[in-house]
Amino acid sequence: MRYNKIRKMDISNGPGIRVSIFMQGCAFHCKNCFNSETWPFDGGEEFTEEVINKVLELCNSSHIAGLSILGGEPMHPKNIEGTTKLAKAFKEKYPDKTLWIWSGFLFDKDLKDKEVLNYIDVLVDGQYKDELHDFRLKWRGSSNQRVIDVKKSLKKNEIVLFCD
Repeated sequence: MRYNKIRKMDISNGPGIRVSIFMQGCAFHCKNCFNSETWPFDGGEEFTEEVINKVLELCNSSHIAGLSILGGEPMHPKNIEGTTKLAKAFKEKYPDKTLWIWSGFLFDKDLKDKEVLNYIDVLVDGQYKDELHDFRLKWRGSSNQRVIDVKKSLKKNEIVLFCD
């Protein structure tokens, strides 16, 4: 597994000041994707224990509200094991900080039985659809994407949208 980049202070991918990591590799290739440089699975840098430790260290500051994991596609079969490992380590170390993940895979169709859901606070799911793009949307690029409160959804066994 590989990653593309880490942002130490990101204010556009979730609420507050966050650390963001962009995983490398995506098979969706959405038209006008804002991150097409993350598509090739062989690009970027190797995702290692050292990278996980670096991300956790960056999250240690009190002004960091949480961690955002984007892509590429963090939930792709080639990436989900590493994403899960990072998500688990983050929530164990920072249970009061939020974990947001963006994925083209759907919560209730593709991800419902995945371990990683146990660690996610908010999941933005669904592939970006250029024809449904709306710049007024918060945390997502197209109106088909959902901003899901994962904890409440798992508890109720139905989709509960995140309201901020």
